[in-house]
This record gives sequence, structure tokens and C-alpha cells, in this order.
Amino acid sequence: MKRLAIAVLALTVSAQAAFAGVNFDGGKFDLKAEIAKLDVSAPEAAVSKARPDKEWTIMVFINAKNNLEKYGLKDMNEMEMIGSGDKYNVVVELARIEGFDSSDGDWKTSRRYLVQKDADVSKVTSPIVEELPKADMGDYKHLVEFVNWSKAKYPARKYMLIVWNHGAGWIKVPLRKAARGISYDDETGNHITTVQLGQALKEMGGVDVYGSDACLMQMAEVVYELKDHATYIVGSEETEPGDGYTYDTLLGPLFAKQNMGPAELAKLAVDAYSDHYQKLGQASTQSYLRTSQLAGYLDASNAFAYAVTQAGDKETARAAMEAAQSYAYPENKDVYHFAQLVAASTRNADVKAKAEALMTFIKTKLIAHNRTNNSEGGWWGPELYDNSHGIAAYLPGGAAPAHYADLQWAKYSNWDEFIDWLK
Repeated sequence: MKRLAIAVLALTVSAQAAFAGVNFDGGKFDLKAEIAKLDVSAPEAAVSKARPDKEWTIMVFINAKNNLEKYGLKDMNEMEMIGSGDKYNVVVELARIEGFDSSDGDWKTSRRYLVQKDADVSKVTSPIVEELPKADMGDYKHLVEFVNWSKAKYPARKYMLIVWNHGAGWIKVPLRKAARGISYDDETGNHITTVQLGQALKEMGGVDVYGSDACLMQMAEVVYELKDHATYIVGSEETEPGDGYTYDTLLGPLFAKQNMGPAELAKLAVDAYSDHYQKLGQASTQSYLRTSQLAGYLDASNAFAYAVTQAGDKETARAAMEAAQSYAYPENKDVYHFAQLVAASTRNADVKAKAEALMTFIKTKLIAHNRTNNSEGGWWGPELYDNSHGIAAYLPGGAAPAHYADLQWAKYSNWDEFIDWLK
């Protein structure tokens, strides 16, 4: 639309200049006729072309260049159970490499598809729109290029982007200081870091809904990077099962309605995911949040952290940190549960009030929809997520690595100082 506005403005200026030689005194003035004489297209023609007839373009960036390859093919076949609709496009880039899965032709390139419905759940039959011999799926600029290509070729009024692969949220790994983020490409050794993911969304002009079909991404450190470039963010505090999203149950209701709004689609993504694993008896977490509330969340978490430090309530805070709901990486803690444990134990009225205010903000403002499932048996016994409330944060119990300071969350919040105080 920005490009269109500039074009219309330029047309208006040039037409005004040209009209200096047009006779306006000869009777009724016909704008279209006069523009036709000047061999210039009428502005409304450009406007009509710029208005897409599709409500949604769903863009799925499937980096199957790793041990998740078979699930990438499975998810593509799930999408083909529904296909694209009259009012929405489903556009996929799917990349594969040698060594993990040899089914469906064992091709080893990156293919872009407009997903079409079929009845074959073992073979991808959607037409290949474009094939790339080599694509670095761990390069954020390639993600930008895919989205820009999708928006240009399949324009819509609203956009959803799903990045599919392994995810690590934020994690301290001393020997690989960049080892946090998403979309790990085993062929190139690259991945998209947390900071680069935010940069990617910025460079692609943003989306209405962003989803991580990947582990451990629903963290303050991640979502704050994306806050200005997506209206809603869908993700999991915990690891995801290998099967990830179930795309037939995600796209089916969209096909039935076709014109649903962004919040409704974000909620659908949470429910389709959670319903699937509930039926299987598998543990899971999934939520979506409102990025418009992240500034308020920052204020509430700052006030809470400040109250705790001013009260010198370190023993209470450390005990709460140790007991708070954690995930595959134990330094990832559910923020609501952490604040809840502090509120229950502190003797300081201001700390209790600020903890409860943070909890209320998370529950009523930030997290729009949160779903969890428990299971009776995981690797280490029962997996219980009743204390997962939709947003995690990094609380390592020791010093944060120096590169934590690169994050927008660290730059604009007091959380890094709070981490340092708690160690």
C-alpha cells in the first residue's frame, strides 16, 4: 500500500503538470478522458489491482534439512488434506537434504508450492511453483525472500507466517554462543537467531499472525523481538512433539469460514494443536499473545523485579525460581508461576502487590488464549503443565551470558539486572 500511495501521488503531480496545457473552458471536464489523452492509466485501475481477492495467505517455512525431515513431509500431506481455498492461499517452502528420509522421491532441493487438495497422504502432489537447488534455510534473509515472494505472488488482505523446525528460545550454551533461535539447517550449519528473527519480520513488512512450529519459543526474550512486526504470536513454552502442528485441523476451520480475523486464526492454531495432543494423551503447551500488550508487560515485570530487589527479598525469589514451572531447558521459567510463588511466600506488601499485578496482567491482558495438556508418563515420569500460563522467561540462577544483552528485552527491561541480582 505504501508503494501504491507513492505511485498515485506521483501520478497526481505529473497529471497536474500536464494539465497546464489542457483546456478546461470547453465545457464539461472528463478526468478519465483527459488522462487517456495523456496516455496515463487512471489511478483507480491501479487501486483495483492492488486489492487482493484473498482474505489470507498462510506461509509455512518448512526447514526439513535435519532429523525432522519425515515430519515435514507428513505436515505437507496434512495441508493437502484441505488445500487452498477460494479466499485463502497456503504457500509452502519445503527443503530437504540427504541422510534422514528417502520417501516421496528423496529429492534434495528446496521447493515452493501453492498447496492443493489431494487424497494421497503419502505423496506430495501440489504443483511445484519454484524449485531452488540450494537454499540456506538457516539464513534469515532467505526467510525474508520467501515471504516477500509469497506476498507478491499470492497477495491477500491478511498474512500468517509459520516457521517450522527446531527451536531453542533462549538458552545459554557456552561453546555455541549463538545456539538459540530457530530453523537449524544441518547442511549449512546456520540457523536464525532470536535477534535475526525479529529483523526478518521487520524486513518482510510484518504479518498479522506469527507462529513458531518449533520448541520453546514462547518466551519474553523472543516475543519482544517480534512485537512491532506481528499482531499476534503463537508458540509453545515447552518442547513440541515431533509431529508439531496438525495442519489439517488448523486449515479445516479456516476453509469452512475463510474470512476469519487474525485473533480467531491465532486461537484456532492454539486449539488445533492442543486438541490433537489431548486426544493422543501427550503433554503439550501452546498459547497466543497480544503484542500490543508487551509494553505493559514490560512495565509490570519491571515493577515486580524492582519491588523484589528493593525489599531485598532474594531468599524468597530464589526459592520461587527453583520451584517455578520449568521446561526442557530448566532455566526457562513460567513467569506467572514464578510471581505466584513469590506472592505466596513474601512478607513484603509491595512485593506481593507487584507480583499479583504482574499475574493479573499476564492473565487478562498479555495472554489471549493458553492451553496445556498433561501426560502420565514422559521420559522422567508424569509431565504436568498446570502451572504453565503462556509466557516464559530466562532465569538461570547464575550470570546471563554476555550476548543476552543483544536482545531488545534485555535492552529495554530490567530483567537482565534482575538475573544478575538473583545469582
